[in-house]
Amino acid sequence: MHKFVNKNRSKLPNVKTTIFTTVGNLARQHGAIDLSQGFPNFEADPRLIDLVTQSMKDGHNQYAPMQGYYGLRETISEKIRKLHGRTYDPEKEITITVGATEAIFIAISAFVHAGDEVLVFKPAYDCYEPAIEVNGGKAVCIQLNGPGYKVNWEVFRNKITKKTSMVIINTPHNPSGQIFSKADMLQLQEILRPTNIILISDEVYEHIIFDDAEHQSASRFDDLASRTFVCASFGKTFHVTGWKMGYCAAPAELMHEFRKIHQFAVFCVDHPVQRALTLYLKNQEHYLGLNDFYQEKRDYFLSLLENSRFRFTPSQGTYFQLLDYTQITNEGDEDLARRLIVDHHLASIAISSFNVNSRDDKVLRFCFAKTKETLEKATEILCSL
Repeated sequence: MHKFVNKNRSKLPNVKTTIFTTVGNLARQHGAIDLSQGFPNFEADPRLIDLVTQSMKDGHNQYAPMQGYYGLRETISEKIRKLHGRTYDPEKEITITVGATEAIFIAISAFVHAGDEVLVFKPAYDCYEPAIEVNGGKAVCIQLNGPGYKVNWEVFRNKITKKTSMVIINTPHNPSGQIFSKADMLQLQEILRPTNIILISDEVYEHIIFDDAEHQSASRFDDLASRTFVCASFGKTFHVTGWKMGYCAAPAELMHEFRKIHQFAVFCVDHPVQRALTLYLKNQEHYLGLNDFYQEKRDYFLSLLENSRFRFTPSQGTYFQLLDYTQITNEGDEDLARRLIVDHHLASIAISSFNVNSRDDKVLRFCFAKTKETLEKATEILCSL
């Protein structure tokens, strides 16, 4: 290793290239149908594209305010009020971010100190733990068990120590597709109530929930809202993941500390896109109709798998579906995922990479945010196994 970088000096000595990059590269190398990474393979609404173009033509091409364009923050505040009954001050309590990932990283950086413990439910999206570690904290992981991936709240309660400074939740949950119920959120609220623990609620799939279930945002619960950074994503909601547009809502005293770091990490976020989103959000159907849109895709994907040897519990939310392959092979999930790409030209994600100690539950994650044609081609391969 180079003299300026060695394993003893690296701030993230055990972190490798993210599985999404590794699988994506392998999928492209073999020309595989890509149901691995969470992005749609269809275009965004042309009206939204036109609004961005018009915003550029109107001259909104210089820096936006550090906190984000006020009109967008005002619109987000109204959106949260209507959906969840919580009013966030657009001036002091909402910040526009470079996707939800930046929001999560900044919230962790603002409040996790060396030696702090942060509780993380596994399987977990892979950005949480490196952000904790690079800030000197320790991720204390709580493994959830399939197929339900439900939280045992007594186990959670017993993991809290004097060193616990933060908890991270994700609902709807990537990669399992499960959601936190109202009872779950009330349990979490009661356990955290006597503490000073900060909560990050990763709600990027807030508008992708199925079977008439309702998203239980942390902003709905008084005590949780008082300690929570709610992190959300326009990229996931409007099929524009490449724009990296998100936002964070939190009480003013928490947001004040958040912005201290945000301003020096990115200063501000893409200005013309913020202007366009402000106008696009005025029509609630642009996000309220998403549940039905993706439920149709989930149901179609699963209907095509009825005659396969995979077993599954229908996803409750997100645009991911886990498939249990134990009736097909005893292979490890990483081995099967690789073989699917190389031999069958279909890419998925092995869930062991999200689990404690890479526990292998013999399930793969598939993204169904794809066209019908893509889903048909993919399921034809899956049904042949």
